[in-house]
Amino acid sequence: MKNRMKIAVVGSGFGGLSAAIRLQTAGHEVVLLEKRDQPGGRAYVYRDQGFVFDAGPTVITAPECLRELFDEAGKRMEDYVELMPVTPFYRLFWENGYSFDYSNDPASTAEQIRAKSPKDLDGYLEFLEYSKEVFDEGYTKLAHVPFLDMKSMVRVAPQLIRLKAHRSIYKTISKYVKDPELRQAFSFHSLLVGGNPFRTSSIYTLIHYLERKWGVFFPRGGTGALVRGLVRLFEDLGGELRLSSEVDEVLSKNGKVTGVRVGGEVQNFDLVVSNADVVHSYSHLLRKNQQVEPSRRKVLRQSQSMSLFLIYFGTKRQYPSLAHHNILFGRSYRKLLDQIFGKSKDIPDDFSLYLHAPTRSDPSMAPEGCESFYVLSPVPHLGNLPIDWKKHGPLYAERILDYIESRYAPGLKESIVTQRIFTPEDFKSQLNSHLGAAFSTEPVLWQSAAFRTHNRDDHLKGMYFVGAGTHPGAGVPGVVNSGKATANLILEDLHTGRFEGRA
Repeated sequence: MKNRMKIAVVGSGFGGLSAAIRLQTAGHEVVLLEKRDQPGGRAYVYRDQGFVFDAGPTVITAPECLRELFDEAGKRMEDYVELMPVTPFYRLFWENGYSFDYSNDPASTAEQIRAKSPKDLDGYLEFLEYSKEVFDEGYTKLAHVPFLDMKSMVRVAPQLIRLKAHRSIYKTISKYVKDPELRQAFSFHSLLVGGNPFRTSSIYTLIHYLERKWGVFFPRGGTGALVRGLVRLFEDLGGELRLSSEVDEVLSKNGKVTGVRVGGEVQNFDLVVSNADVVHSYSHLLRKNQQVEPSRRKVLRQSQSMSLFLIYFGTKRQYPSLAHHNILFGRSYRKLLDQIFGKSKDIPDDFSLYLHAPTRSDPSMAPEGCESFYVLSPVPHLGNLPIDWKKHGPLYAERILDYIESRYAPGLKESIVTQRIFTPEDFKSQLNSHLGAAFSTEPVLWQSAAFRTHNRDDHLKGMYFVGAGTHPGAGVPGVVNSGKATANLILEDLHTGRFEGRA
């Protein structure tokens, strides 16, 4: 092919895989360089005593953005991975004994709202219409479009103003729904992409309609099976994956990327796409490059998302009262979120948890008669809570397991046969996440679109970015669409000759 480029993609998370597949489909020579011994980035897989634990993303939505990768490559997604619908999407629990099965069944949703707060049903239906409008503007039109300057922001400003994007998710929900538990039920989604519902823009209410439109899915064999399917697609197209290949530096000369350094070895590439954490990319991979200093200063000023504390555990008995995805709300909501997203001297004494029970959908994730779980607790990142997690982590894990056992899973602790934890310090050391933030840059309005790290560096020719820190943001649909935005930008730059001109 004319102008065939040799391209390095640093990191094989969903964003890196998305970009790599698109660029390989377009005929370029793409090499995926992965630090860890498995592909997937945060979507790592742990296996122990017959249990399979997905380490990261487990809520798969917007399957069409995944299907598009296969369609454009001329392949059938069904030949690579099976996505199974999950019902209900989430089972929500409160300490007062109330529970809500959250799904895309309109009749069931209406019945549950009517039973809890009849006056809120009309308001919820109005909110659903609002979220559809936000979805049409914010996802359908803009999720895959790179924002590279203020002009691109000005073009969409009228829509953002009309949709009152300056309001928070919680404030927007509160306009339509008055019951406190129902407000929580329809505002927690931003936590799944690292955002505080009391700070995150109402644009993220589009997640509600996105799930209603396409559903929530789980890959047979776990999220790791989806990663393996995407890797197989990439390799079937001729791409190359190199594991245990941590990139130490992106090299450049005369204002243009020339390659990377891996384990002391210089590898030459025409372009580099970084799926690494954006702060790590600028402060470490590009540490010797003074041209990118304005971008480096920008990312270091940005506020980071919360971190996470996770426990992966397998049990020798089952708990059928739990759904696949469970949200366990604690005593407080706003107070806890203020602690998670603010400065703190200690781990919050309350917690709200996400409990993943994949054996509800796929029994192969555990030995027969057993359950595979992970529980996720949002916690402050290391900049807001600088504690020794090696010391405090095991104690915090005990608190969480005691809580789950006392309310939702009797006899849990004595049934556990394998267990491990993953702390903010592990996010920092194993995933190179700045301050141990689990979702990179915090998803607030003033750090969105053109205010976020650009998909193409403004100063260094041949340097591009994908992943949670770029537009449109975190979550599987977000990072997959960032790969689409960045790959299309690269192809456009090569077609128009911009790559050969000034950065």
